[in-house]
Amino acid sequence: MEDHLVRAWVHGWAASRQTSAPVTEPDGWRIDVGLPDHRVRYILPSADPDLVRARVAGLSEQGTWLKVFGNVQATLMPGWTNDEPGYLMTIGLGHVEQAALPDGYRLEVKDGGDRAEAVVYAADGEIAARAQTGLAGDAAVLDQVVTEQAHRRRGLGRVVMGALSGFAHDAGARTAVLAATDDGRALYLALGWTEVRPLTGAWLAKARGGH
Repeated sequence: MEDHLVRAWVHGWAASRQTSAPVTEPDGWRIDVGLPDHRVRYILPSADPDLVRARVAGLSEQGTWLKVFGNVQATLMPGWTNDEPGYLMTIGLGHVEQAALPDGYRLEVKDGGDRAEAVVYAADGEIAARAQTGLAGDAAVLDQVVTEQAHRRRGLGRVVMGALSGFAHDAGARTAVLAATDDGRALYLALGWTEVRPLTGAWLAKARGGH
């Protein structure tokens, strides 16, 4: 089950971010992202130190990201910058009731086929909260959930997550997956999500070894 959720997160993340499809590697997956500071990412489902060292030894280009399911900071070579701790989390998608939208706000869901974006606009037209999702078979990845500082503690995060969960359920997804930060982990646990595995992230802010 955990392997299925890891695979769903990899493919759903790619759909959410509109990258090329993940490419299977002997130790996991590669996603060509194509951004200047996020050129490519490698995802390793195993935190086996030998596998991680072997992968890291061959990576040197600026903008390379590494995501490993487990704690591997001690395995990384000099030049890598650690991301904040992450956690793969999941919840079943049954019938989804949309959270109430506070007065003065407007919700818009943009359907992109295998992905969708939910945006809450304030009365002045500014974005108050947003999130997006990518579909991967019978699973959906909730991604980039953000509520602007001035609009927090009004339930807007639940609104966008509920809207995307409803979209995903209607599209056939029965499981939701996300990668939570330390700050988000407690909130998602309170909302009924289950923690599956820790997630380590790191990137090369500049080329390593003079390449």
